[in-house]
Amino acid sequence: MFSDAVLDHFRNPRNAGELPGATATVEVSNPVCGDILKLSARIVDRHIAEARFLCRGCTTSIACASLLTVQICGRSVAQARTLTPESLSISLGGLPPVTFHGAQLAIDALKALVEKST
Repeated sequence: MFSDAVLDHFRNPRNAGELPGATATVEVSNPVCGDILKLSARIVDRHIAEARFLCRGCTTSIACASLLTVQICGRSVAQARTLTPESLSISLGGLPPVTFHGAQLAIDALKALVEKST
């Protein structure tokens, strides 16, 4: 059911944990499935220098959060804004509709983080 990319990010999450010195931290949830994602970043000169996450959720939510932190680190806030749930899904080999909510949760967190940092 899961692609190799999803399983890799789930089993070996990148950037998991707290981020000391974060300049922005948000927490979002999906009330339907109960997944919760906390996303933190250190933003310097409108660039995301570092990002970390904590997630209580399904395999896909954890994989999407991991991939999101990889994709936003080093990018400008404007570049990060271009990410979509669809782009995360494609990067993970295409998520089935039943698990697509993990990509949406990650992007919801990113949008909240960007809004908080402006």
